[in-house]
Amino acid sequence: MDKKLLDILACPVCKGSLVYNQKTQELVCKADRLAYPIRDDIPVMLEEEARQMPAEEEV
Repeated sequence: MDKKLLDILACPVCKGSLVYNQKTQELVCKADRLAYPIRDDIPVMLEEEARQMPAEEEV
């Protein structure tokens, strides 16, 4: 994930910052516990495409 791109992307729900999870290839919003997928090197920043992270999953 390009650091410059990560710096300008924000969670579409809360406008908070995102963390790149290299293992799952997702951008994670810690505040909302949502994980946005990255497909073909393109972040899919749609709330309906995000995965709700269970409480026991580490962010």
